[in-house]
Parts: sequence; C-alpha cells; structure tokens
Amino acid sequence: MSAGVDVLIVDDDPLVRAGLVMMLGGAPGVRVVGEAGTGAEVLPLVERHAPHVVLMDIRMPVLDGLAATEMLRARPGAPEVIVLTTFDADRHVLRALRAGAAGFLLKDTPPAEIVAAVRMVAGGRPVLSPEVTRRLIARVADSGQDRRRAEARARLAQLNGREREVAMEVRQGRSNAEIGATLHLGVPTVKTHVSNALAKLGLNNRVQIALLVHDAGLPDDPQ
Repeated sequence: MSAGVDVLIVDDDPLVRAGLVMMLGGAPGVRVVGEAGTGAEVLPLVERHAPHVVLMDIRMPVLDGLAATEMLRARPGAPEVIVLTTFDADRHVLRALRAGAAGFLLKDTPPAEIVAAVRMVAGGRPVLSPEVTRRLIARVADSGQDRRRAEARARLAQLNGREREVAMEVRQGRSNAEIGATLHLGVPTVKTHVSNALAKLGLNNRVQIALLVHDAGLPDDPQ
C-alpha cells in the first residue's frame, strides 16, 4: 500500500507490545497507531484510528483475542487481523481463521517476517499457506464434526459447478495460475470465480474457503 500501513497492536503483555512497537515503528511505510491490552479495547480503537492491520494476541483478560477477532471481522470494512500465538497447532488458531483472520504468527517469529506479514495482509494476501492450514486441521481434533459437515455442505451448495471446482482447487493450496491451468481457465476468470465464491459464502479470504471445504468432508482432490 503506497500510503503506508497503519497497525494496531493488541497484547496484554506490555513488554511484547513495546517490542512490537519498536520493531514495526522502525519499518519504512509502517506506522503503529495504537495499543491495547485486552480485546475489549479493540473496537473503540479501530473506530478511532482505522488501522489496516490488527496484531491480535489470543490469550488476554476481560475479552480474549478470539472473541475480539470474531466481533471485529463481522463488521463491514474491518481491518485485517493477524493472530499472535505461542502454539503452532493450537485449536484456537483455527477458530480465529474461521472468523476471518488473515493468518497467524508465532511470537518468536523473526522481526523481518512479522513486518513482511503485516505488509502482505494489508495488500490482501493471507500469511497462512493452505499447507499449514491442512497441517493444523490434521493435528487438532474438531468438535461437532457432523453438525459442521452438514452446515458446510449446505453453504457450498450455494456455489455453481465451476465455483465449486475452483473452491476444491483452493483447498489444495493452488494459486490462481495453477487453478487456471488445471481447469483450463484464464487467471482473470479464476479470480472472478474466487471472488464470487467468497461473496456467496460470506467469507473473507481463501483460507476460509479451504477450511469450509475441509469441514464439508469433501475429498482433497476432485480429480
């Protein structure tokens, strides 16, 4: 984003916040516009500062980062959210991704990678690859599987045949170019199908499509 990226940092540990402020504040084109120590402070600060990206800790008092992410991403024009965690296979990460978070970062991620991730999500690109999503899904037991499967299949039924094929390819972690080659479509056409699928399903990003196809219990490869 040529105008720069405004970031809100949310973490209950003042030392973590200070470290993130120092790290991001020294990055060209990135500005920290606010800090919060609990999820309850997020919505007022977002309304006041209109950040492009929120770095959100998961475990916080009063209102945790999961609930805050769900509340925030349900609002129109919400900023992108990157959840911060110390667990790379934590079931809470999946809940955050289902709510529309653009990805997650471990708290010990190198500073340069955190800065790069902030820029990526500000540009509309998730920072969690579908491969990592699949690994998380495989390692974390899912509760309410039957109910979730029925709901996911009902939602996917809203898609037409081509949109459903594209959604299956997204589940495989394929890029738009790779999907186009597989389905014999131009990249602009693939982008249109992805956008239409997101709109029909009420989702925010490709990671959520991958999770929904997983929840539906569909095979990994439609071929």
